[in-house]
Amino acid sequence: MQQGPVRVNEDEIARRTIRRSDFVSCDQAFIDCRTPGSERKENYAMIGPGVSQNSKQVINLREPHGYNIGAAAMPNGVVNNLHLHFTAEVFLCFRGEFLLRWGSDGNEGELVLREGDIASIPTWIFRGFTNIGPDDGWLFTSLGHDDTGGIIWGPTVLRDAAGYGLHLTEDGRLIDTVAGDEPPEDVELVRPMAEPDLARLRSFSAEKMRRRVVTQDDLEWCSQPFLDSVVTGGGAELALVVGFGMTEDLDQEPRIFNPHGHNIAWLRAEPGAGMLGHRVEQTQVLMVKDGRWEVTLNDHEPVTVELGEWDMLSVPPGAWRSIRNVGEGTGKLVVINSGDGRVRVDWDEEVVKAAADAGYSIDHNGYVAPYALVPRARG
Repeated sequence: MQQGPVRVNEDEIARRTIRRSDFVSCDQAFIDCRTPGSERKENYAMIGPGVSQNSKQVINLREPHGYNIGAAAMPNGVVNNLHLHFTAEVFLCFRGEFLLRWGSDGNEGELVLREGDIASIPTWIFRGFTNIGPDDGWLFTSLGHDDTGGIIWGPTVLRDAAGYGLHLTEDGRLIDTVAGDEPPEDVELVRPMAEPDLARLRSFSAEKMRRRVVTQDDLEWCSQPFLDSVVTGGGAELALVVGFGMTEDLDQEPRIFNPHGHNIAWLRAEPGAGMLGHRVEQTQVLMVKDGRWEVTLNDHEPVTVELGEWDMLSVPPGAWRSIRNVGEGTGKLVVINSGDGRVRVDWDEEVVKAAADAGYSIDHNGYVAPYALVPRARG
């Protein structure tokens, strides 16, 4: 599967570890940062620049992953105004309650996102949201692909922002005339979308949008998703959200199928359990929701990092890794891998042998199957 193992040293694992304390907010990331009701938004860019329109936005890890990860933190009542994306936008609600609305005027439909919900918002529709929960509500976001193309703001958003001296150029620069910026002569300013274009946008009913929201009650947990599920030290459970991802269970299917440029799943484990040594070709980000997790990289000369709640780790493609719940209760994290296809797992030889002793193997399609029925390679 791999040409050779990728080794990760202490400095590299430290560079790829983004702790909650490392998050740096920007309160002027977008053109609506002065609009009443929206001026107290705090935006974050953990992996990749996302769609931030402020060149001073702090980005924790710039290395391309095939997707971007950021967040919005908003006090109660604060609004994120209507905008649309060209690539997938997925909301991961880690705390609080948010009222999601969509449509060119925001009146096409509404849904509430609560803690633990994940929502994939279709491309080419206007969307916005309001924090209707506690002041410390948090929405993480994953955006498809490295180049997202930026965003288009709703017509009223652009008009309101202009009243506060903020304009957007067609190449994505934020112009602040209050701060003394002069509109550039070589690039046009973005104009509100015309009515004929608005009329051509996609339409989604509340029922149709609900199928793109995966609540905790919607999750279908697989108790044996991996080859190591029958091996001591394995035992993690998997619930697919977007795409087939890493599952090796022939019958497990995701709630959301359409291409996103990345896949998303929940992984949970009891204390001492997790995933034994394995590697994948894709970029992978582990985002801790609950508990404490230990991640060990490399098959020889291992390096280990412990992750707490809301910490995240970017694991290099091809690196050996194992994941273990070292907390006192059930731990839960989000696993994000690049690409639209299945993620084929390459297991450590000791895991393969232990699984074989327990009567299991991986078939030629990449799924767990009875060891006795899977043809062996001929020498």
